[in-house]
Amino acid sequence: MNYKLDTDTQVFFYEQEFYVFSNFSAFTLLWDGKRMDTSEVAYHYEKFSGASDIQRDLLNATSSHAAYKLAQEHRDRARKDWNAVKVYVMSDILQAKVDQHPYVKQKLLETGDRELIEDSWRDDFWGWGENEDGKNMLGKLWMQVRQGLQYNDYFDD
Repeated sequence: MNYKLDTDTQVFFYEQEFYVFSNFSAFTLLWDGKRMDTSEVAYHYEKFSGASDIQRDLLNATSSHAAYKLAQEHRDRARKDWNAVKVYVMSDILQAKVDQHPYVKQKLLETGDRELIEDSWRDDFWGWGENEDGKNMLGKLWMQVRQGLQYNDYFDD
């Protein structure tokens, strides 16, 4: 798979310099009073609220990929409202990641006003998918978080 190079107008963050924006990147998160290894784990943890056995297994997963696989295996037990709330949950998780990791905040602000794109060929909801025509919701949420940071920085000066 050939990854795209960042441009003056776009940042591609699947597995390159801005990988910090990936939910699989190794930034721990304090979420719901618990330590999560990554934002990927926090996302799936929320997906299974009400299923404490799956949440426990997610917290003990050996990697983000293992957490993802576990969530896929149990997708029939996800919250009934998951599709209605997952974007809002992800937004809160990304904000927590920025709040808890100055390096992530720095990298996000370094992107300026460029479009952020999860360059994933596997996912056309969170990424832009194989045909580069997906929703890119993760990129859009990161741009919203960045806009909030820029707005706050403007008024803090």
